[in-house]
Parts: sequence; structure tokens; C-alpha cells
Amino acid sequence: MRFARIVFLVAGTYGVLVLTPVYFMENAIGQQMPPPITHPEYFYGFLGVGLAWQFLFLALSTDPVKYRAMILPSIVEKISFGIALVILHAQGRVAMSTLGVGSIDWIFAFLFLAAYLKTKPARAGA
Repeated sequence: MRFARIVFLVAGTYGVLVLTPVYFMENAIGQQMPPPITHPEYFYGFLGVGLAWQFLFLALSTDPVKYRAMILPSIVEKISFGIALVILHAQGRVAMSTLGVGSIDWIFAFLFLAAYLKTKPARAGA
């Protein structure tokens, strides 16, 4: 269980530290990677949902066995972005650097799967 606690604590902390500053980068992103963001509601909506998941990961870190059922949707959260980046890169719509930075989600997806398997509840003895 210690492994799962550490995995989710690191994932949640990393996510909060990475996503929070992006709230203040709308204009900079539009300037550095044109065109400017034309639908800010999607931009801020994505950030809000992403940040909410980070708090779920932090909650999972407190008792992974108790919240084990939430590990599976957490894996889906990580692979959905990872798959999107692979497809977007294959289409030439995101740079290799974006794919590389986003690959951290694949790493966390595999760590979440390992945490899920390691927190398997003990079977009742006969």
C-alpha cells in the first residue's frame, strides 16, 4: 500500500504544480503557439477538470485500498490524454516536444495500474 500512496501523492502533487500556472498563461500560449485560443471556455474547462483529477489523486494517496475503485477511472484519465497526444502527433498537429512532455501521463497510467494490482484486497480465509 505504501507504493500506491507514494504514486498517487506524486501524481497529484505534480499535476497541481504543472496545471495551476497554466491558468495564467492563456495569452502567452496564444503568442508562443499561434493561433490564439479562440474558445477560452474549453481551455479553462480542461484545466478545471484536470485540476479536479489531481485532487482525486491526492485523496487516493490517503487510503488507496479504501478508494481502490477510483484507480480504474484514474487510469482512463491518464491514457485518454496519452492516446490523444499520440494521434495528434501522428497527424502532425503537435510537436515531438509536446508528445515527450505528455508522455508522463503514460508513465503514471502504468504506475496507477501497478498500484491497482498491489492494492488488491485480501481474500477472506475459508
